[in-house]
Amino acid sequence: QVQLIESGGGLVQAGGSLRLSCTASGRTFSRYTMGWFRQAPGKEREFVAAMSWPAGGPYYADSAKGRFAISRDNAKNTVYLQMNSLKPEDTAVYYCASRLGASDSSRPSDFGSWGQGTQVTVSS
Repeated sequence: QVQLIESGGGLVQAGGSLRLSCTASGRTFSRYTMGWFRQAPGKEREFVAAMSWPAGGPYYADSAKGRFAISRDNAKNTVYLQMNSLKPEDTAVYYCASRLGASDSSRPSDFGSWGQGTQVTVSS
């Protein structure tokens, strides 16, 4: 399993942007599908975006399409989530997760390793 560390969360006004980063330990980062999930207080953890690797590509939740972009730098063992046009309903703890091999899954149970999470708060 890989160890994941997120960063980049914070407080932003509605309409603003944030970029989250997730750095993974280990030498096999390029073999993993990397995903972002979020969990708001009192709600279940939900899928945001993921990038399949080595096959496939990025895929998004409907709530993220057109506003968020996931990317990865395998040389740096890092995956990013660029979030634009943020809304108050995007407020949540954002988690990075990994799954070995190519995948198009959006189910949290399909991802085996998780980071500690980073708080994103969007004020109205």
